[in-house]
This record gives sequence, structure tokens and C-alpha cells, in this order.
Amino acid sequence: MADALSEASDLSGGEESQDEDVLTPPELIARLEEAWLNEKFSPELLENKSELVECVMEQLTHMEENLQRVKKGDLKASIHRMEIDRIRFVLSSFLRSRLQKIEKFFPHVLEKEKSRADGDPSFLSPEEFAFAKEYLANTEVYLKAVALRHMPPNLQSVDMLKAVPEPCLDSFVFLRVKERQENILVEPETDDQRMLVAIKHGEAQKPSSYTSCFIQELLQMIYSII
Repeated sequence: MADALSEASDLSGGEESQDEDVLTPPELIARLEEAWLNEKFSPELLENKSELVECVMEQLTHMEENLQRVKKGDLKASIHRMEIDRIRFVLSSFLRSRLQKIEKFFPHVLEKEKSRADGDPSFLSPEEFAFAKEYLANTEVYLKAVALRHMPPNLQSVDMLKAVPEPCLDSFVFLRVKERQENILVEPETDDQRMLVAIKHGEAQKPSSYTSCFIQELLQMIYSII
């Protein structure tokens, strides 16, 4: 898919930016696929990738414009059209996974976003934050209209943080190592237990409870156990 993205973006011979900080099309799609898998298999909402999403959408727009200039009936253009559709599927699936988690854990997601320190990466894009707030408001209005207003006065309020289940951070996931690291502290089951492990590049790890921050930096999730 990455190779097709690179070729399709150049079908018309369009000029590309020479800025060394700009990702190549294969690098861009590789990052999208990694973000997609991590989000899909993580039990909690991960850091938002709004810049990555914008770059992919801009690249897809550029590819669409290039394909418009190709002669009709060109087999190569048809193949690249199929690859563009596949990339759109990955992008849509990534965004859909995030929205599903926001809908499922909306009060906890909002609380986590509001409590983060200044300078810390945001877990929600501006659009996702607006969606989560609107979803919370609509849920509260609906509950009051269909249930709470019919209850005794002392029961006409609900704590959403207690009413909505939190993400299960004890879920197991399989991980693939991106960088070799030494002396990684594994969370002990008791205060008396401490375990340091070394992880090798390309190695597949057994189910573990690494933090999402550590996963995004050094590991890639490849399978989850619910």
C-alpha cells in the first residue's frame, strides 16, 4: 500500500516539497497504519493524531487530482484507485475506533482531557473534544427527560463518572518491539516483586500491561485479548 501511495502521488509528475521534515508517502502511510492498529487494540483512547490525519487527507487529495489527469482506461490508474480506497478505509477505521471509544467512555475521556497538565499532549482533537462535550450534554438531557424527572427529588441527579464504566486497563495485548530497550520495569503484582526485562527489536511480547505512553514510543500493538 505504501509503495502504491508513493507511485500514485507522482503519476502526473507533480512537484513535491523538498523540506526534510516532510514525510515521504510510504512513511506517512506506515505511520497511519501503526496509529490505526494501536488505536484498534488499545483498551483506552490514545493520544490524538490530528496532524497525521490532516497530512494523509492532503496526500489523498493530491493523489485524486493526479489521477484525474491520467487517461481513462489506464490499468495502472485503476490499481492506484483501489489503493486510494484502501487507504481511505484505514483512515476511516482509525477515526471510527476513536469515536467509538469516546462514545463508550465519554465522561472519563473528558475528565482526562481537562485534567492534563499544560504542555502535555492532547488526547482529543478540537473536533473530538466538541463531539464529546455535545455527547455528554445530550446524554444528560435524555436521561432527565425519560427517567430522572420521574424519580424522587433525591434521585434526580447522576454522576456520569460513576455511571459510565472506565476503560479496562487490565486488558491484555500482544506487542511488537520497535526499539531495543534494557531494564524495563514491569508492574509488580505485589510490593515485594520487581522485574526488569530487556526487549529486542522485532520481538513479539506476551500479553502485558505496558502503559499507553510507553506503547506509543517503543512498542506496536498487534493483537488484543478482550
